[in-house]
Amino acid sequence: MTTQLKTAFPGLEIQQNVDLSAYTNTRVGGNAEWAFWPHDDEELRDVLLYANDNEMPVTVLGNASNLIITDAGLVGLVIFLTKMTDIAVSGTRIKAHAGAAIIDVTQVAREHDLSGIEWAAGIPGSVGGAVYMNAGAYGGQVDEWLESADVMTPTGEIKTYTNEELSFAYRHSLVQETGDVILAATFKLEPGDGAEIEAKMEDFNQKRASKQPLEFPSCGSVFKRPEGYFAGKLIMDAGLQGFQIGGAQVSTKHAGFIVNRGDATGSDYINVIKHVQSVVKEKFGVDLETEVRILGL
Repeated sequence: MTTQLKTAFPGLEIQQNVDLSAYTNTRVGGNAEWAFWPHDDEELRDVLLYANDNEMPVTVLGNASNLIITDAGLVGLVIFLTKMTDIAVSGTRIKAHAGAAIIDVTQVAREHDLSGIEWAAGIPGSVGGAVYMNAGAYGGQVDEWLESADVMTPTGEIKTYTNEELSFAYRHSLVQETGDVILAATFKLEPGDGAEIEAKMEDFNQKRASKQPLEFPSCGSVFKRPEGYFAGKLIMDAGLQGFQIGGAQVSTKHAGFIVNRGDATGSDYINVIKHVQSVVKEKFGVDLETEVRILGL
């Protein structure tokens, strides 16, 4: 039945055997068996129900920024929400669809003199990914400003979760457990001064550029912050800065990042991660848990 997916939906943006490395921030990853770019909730519901009826595994991606896809790729259906990008402002609230870049949301907030999410000015991910992971930077975090999120359940029902119902924790939300697809997020911000908001955003972006290896493809921060420690400092103190397997290297600029020096594979990334975890555990007795999602194992 899965071979009939494109035939079943001839008018939709569906492709077979899509090279995922073209869509990931790491520039690694094998093929998606099927890839689908919905333009609205109705298209998404129709194809999602078809996939579930035919027992197709479903993976939902936004900007594919904080994840690593293995060389084996992904079986079943990969849904990219990057065509669903509307952003609307109502008073101090901003409602953004899941495929919108979180950077674009911060720009809209600045244009409307709304303060609160300046910290996200340089985060490369999508709104859906930011909610899914409870993204954060520079002392700010999604759960502090998110009022609600609209989702589609695996059975096609649209429902709204309040902030409390999303059970946010460090790099965690309820959606990681439910299989729901995030459709949109509503942020409740505060009135602010446009010049001050812009200055904060520029300051965060300058800090990011000076400390992070933005000149190379990467998956962002690889490891969660261990209690009482900083992952990057542990990795640096373990002498692992610059450690490289294939084309994947522990960044010489920020040890919490693993960059693609030009020809990395998914296996290179995973092997570097395993080596870093092993050495840090041996030297300091600390278990480094990945923040980045690894898909396709």
